[in-house]
Amino acid sequence: MEHHSTIRLNKKFFEENEKKLLENGGLHVSAFLYDTGVHALRIRNLRGDIIMLPYQGQQIWDCAFDNRRLTMKSMFEKPFDTRTYGETYGCFLLHCGATAMGAPSKDDTHPLHGELPNAKYQSAYIDSGCDEKGRYVGVGGEYEHIIAFRHHYVASPYIRLYENDAVISVTMSITNLKHTDMELMYMLHINYLPVDNSNLIYSAKSDSENIFTHVSIPSHAAAAGDTERFLEFANKVARNPEIHNKLTKEQLFDPEICFTIKYLSDENGYAYSLQQHPDGYADYVRHRPEELPFVIRWIARTPDLDVMGLALPATAEHLGYTDAREKGNLVIMKPFEKKEFHGEAGLLRPEEANKVAAVIREILA
Repeated sequence: MEHHSTIRLNKKFFEENEKKLLENGGLHVSAFLYDTGVHALRIRNLRGDIIMLPYQGQQIWDCAFDNRRLTMKSMFEKPFDTRTYGETYGCFLLHCGATAMGAPSKDDTHPLHGELPNAKYQSAYIDSGCDEKGRYVGVGGEYEHIIAFRHHYVASPYIRLYENDAVISVTMSITNLKHTDMELMYMLHINYLPVDNSNLIYSAKSDSENIFTHVSIPSHAAAAGDTERFLEFANKVARNPEIHNKLTKEQLFDPEICFTIKYLSDENGYAYSLQQHPDGYADYVRHRPEELPFVIRWIARTPDLDVMGLALPATAEHLGYTDAREKGNLVIMKPFEKKEFHGEAGLLRPEEANKVAAVIREILA
């Protein structure tokens, strides 16, 4: 029989000394305060732990399972208390949107990836229980965004982790509180650490008809190496995207390459992505193309940044509000309408990864 309990969080729970808040079998939740002033939850299960920022974007700041750190390498050892994207960037998972998303063009005024990445949540909670999959712990909250004459919505994300699992389920709900329509953009941004000699396996065809390579140097990044060699490599990948399916040290993802990928789904509506390591373990993303029809892949490997954005499911490309509007890719929400987006991210053991790889082969057959 399923049972469930909820703890409403209070910022008074968070101190420099880590304090246990909840225990459910092999699941433990503790609260602490970074010296930067950011509130954090550590959620531990039998496989590892994640660090969650309940009041700052509801980000998953760090993630480690089976003695493997899954999170990207960045210049940030800890999060900072700011709403500015580039001033605290190095997390495992964040939400992007919702009034705009992506890198702003010269015609845009919105911040990089919108207001959600470091949104200041007004409320947060932990829930815990047991269902048909076993014991779990979840974290959720609410962020109400109000700009006079323009925007009024509530974002309600939720993540859940089970006792003996290394996959995190993620949900984001957006509710339009205006009496008029709302333009919506959303991306689930997941940042894995690249593993050399891994294979990228995913439910999309690896050709230039289904994978578009964005050959450019974005305004927010700068190449640390040879720009000419980078552009030569990027153009080569654009002609034959299959090249990037095997990750090697020789590949020039400096400053970054982004791809727009057309995914296929199984009979249940799910699409799959793996970064399968040489030892058989795999980083994993599952999403529903019906909800998030665009997938951006972002790979950056520089002296200061090492990240495998294996699959970033989204409502539009990563090119900002104006681009999405011109291409007809804004989601229009009716007054008081609610939209919900779902995904999964985490680590698969070799036998689990092989099963997913077999499903992908069936989808592509």
